[in-house]
Amino acid sequence: MSAAVRFNPLGAAFRADPYPQYRQLRETRPVHKTLGMWVVTRHEDVQRVLRDRTFSAGLIPQLVTKQAERVSGLDVARIERLGRKSLVFTDNPDHARLRGLVNRVFTAQAVATLRPLVEKVTGELLDHVVVAGRTDAIAELAAPLPVTVLSEWLALPDELREHVGRWTHDIRFLLEPGLMRGDDFARVCEVVEKFVAALDEVLAERRARPGDDLVSRLLAARTGSGDRLADEELIFVCVMCFVAGNETTKSLVGNGLLALLRHPDQLALLRRQPELVPAAVQEMLRYDCPLQLTKRLATQDVELGDAVIHAGDQVLLCLGAANRDPEVFDRPDEFDVTRSAKGHLAFGHGMHGCLGGLLAEVQAEVAFEQLLRRTDAIALYTGEVEYQDHSFIVRGLRGLPISVGAR
Repeated sequence: MSAAVRFNPLGAAFRADPYPQYRQLRETRPVHKTLGMWVVTRHEDVQRVLRDRTFSAGLIPQLVTKQAERVSGLDVARIERLGRKSLVFTDNPDHARLRGLVNRVFTAQAVATLRPLVEKVTGELLDHVVVAGRTDAIAELAAPLPVTVLSEWLALPDELREHVGRWTHDIRFLLEPGLMRGDDFARVCEVVEKFVAALDEVLAERRARPGDDLVSRLLAARTGSGDRLADEELIFVCVMCFVAGNETTKSLVGNGLLALLRHPDQLALLRRQPELVPAAVQEMLRYDCPLQLTKRLATQDVELGDAVIHAGDQVLLCLGAANRDPEVFDRPDEFDVTRSAKGHLAFGHGMHGCLGGLLAEVQAEVAFEQLLRRTDAIALYTGEVEYQDHSFIVRGLRGLPISVGAR
């Protein structure tokens, strides 16, 4: 009798292609306990947990505190507050209050007005890509795009912009505290203090001279009762815009481009019918989503599938597995830019659905629209690609060497 399949994110095969393991788990052990947590892989079960508010989103800040105590003697009060005050990790009533204020700024209309900015930034980046003819699409397009767009939206001073990409990369370690060592905490604490101090100066300047940028809009946001974001809360919102939006948008563009290059029939179809680009971006999110895993903490006993999850248990939700569930998506392992990918969970679901999802979609749509319009050929110039190994929850490429032919 063969051994039961267990979730194992540590192997090289899983990093290169986790979907065969996801499929086996969905079919044989859709809810099982391993590595001290419940692993959930079916779309129905993942969506249920995301929707169920008895599952707390506040697990990561707790794990940050515990890991810091275990491996570091540092004062981590600031990063603990960053976690506890981040929309991603708050439960009600804190979440409802913060979301109510931030939603007044992160509207569909506000994101739509950013499209010309995204087009400008993308065009400038592609100028270099097209002229070079051969480039790394991650380093030259996917990585700088979200950092530049966010820096422009926040109207950050030039001297700050040169640091935010590196700072964001360091701070995102907080999303996976189990991987952090003592020196990691030291570096993250230092970076968070620098980021907060720099944004505090930006805040003072916008308070004196408000504009139409994101910081000014957050400063002006008020509820009907007059509630507003405290200064540190506002700064944390800005920091988390970079932390949550940078790596995921980069990976959306990179993973999506790789999917097109590995499916030349779909790339050719998009060239013939560029109006399919928005649907293609949704399919990219479903087919190979940037955020593969997210965690919750059970606050009461719950039956899920054939399992009983007890209060205090950790639950790992496999978004990547849910997005390949044949009960929801026909031919789930096929990349098809004409399909309706409605129902994918790449941006989560429920009250913790990704605040920046619309902006990520706009950036990906513009990137692919311009790539298709400005080139007559795109190809990989290497047989193999490597996936980053600094994160288990984010699936993204180290690099994507491509050659392009300009129109």
